Amino acid sequence: MFIADGWNDFRVLDAGNGMKLERWKGVTLLRPDPQAVWPMDEHKADAIYIRSETGGGHWEEQKQLPESWQVSYRDLTFIVRPTGFKHTGLFPEQAVNWDWMRGELGRWKKTHDRAPRVLNLFAYTGGATVACAASGAEVVHVDAAKGMVAWAKDNAGASGLGEAPIRYIVDDCVKFVKRELRRGSRYDGIVMDPPSYGRGPTGELWKIENDLYPLVADCAQLLSDEPAFFLVNSYTTGLAASVLKNILRVALPQGDAVSDEVGLPIERDNLLLPCGESGRWTPKRD
Repeated sequence: MFIADGWNDFRVLDAGNGMKLERWKGVTLLRPDPQAVWPMDEHKADAIYIRSETGGGHWEEQKQLPESWQVSYRDLTFIVRPTGFKHTGLFPEQAVNWDWMRGELGRWKKTHDRAPRVLNLFAYTGGATVACAASGAEVVHVDAAKGMVAWAKDNAGASGLGEAPIRYIVDDCVKFVKRELRRGSRYDGIVMDPPSYGRGPTGELWKIENDLYPLVADCAQLLSDEPAFFLVNSYTTGLAASVLKNILRVALPQGDAVSDEVGLPIERDNLLLPCGESGRWTPKRD
């Protein structure tokens, strides 16, 4: 498992009964997690996410929460804001991938005299964007949701990267990649975090089991002659980590691919909370 164990401002205190108890820099949240199927004692929290029988849900505040607040990871700072869909605007387990990408970019920069170019697809609130920009990369950040792109800009600003070379684009990721192919664009690193199912801004249907490999294959053509990395994340239940590895090996045979679960440590009993899967690709090295 790729374990995100470098946090100070975030902790999973406990998990079970389909819920997880987290501390986000002094604020405790109790929210659903379908992987936590073992038992857990009852806990108090500053806010609890209550699911609705008709879908969605709401936060039930036990004490008044700030509208938003900041958490830091190493030299990065992010704005946290509980949303109506149980999320907070940040997937803390991805910190293990931020570290990995930054390491690969650092390795790449030792043998190149220009800034690396990174493409972040389905980029959400920009965790990977901020991490790569902090390592000196020029980043193209693409997401179909205008509000998430605005949030990403705020995260960059909070990390002191408001003037960093980041292009923020509100667009359907598949269509954007097709246009980049026609333009002859090239990137030294590509990261994507595609949904299981969704629709683009004009109704384009996305199903990960049908559309992930064609997108990865198209993106493989966008890589530069001397790339740094390719990262694919998935939160799709039933899509094994080995599937991501196989996709990367078929689309990018001239390289090395590994995959595993991504997870977070749980303070109670040294348990681990699985949080999806990641497939990592790097070029073959001498």
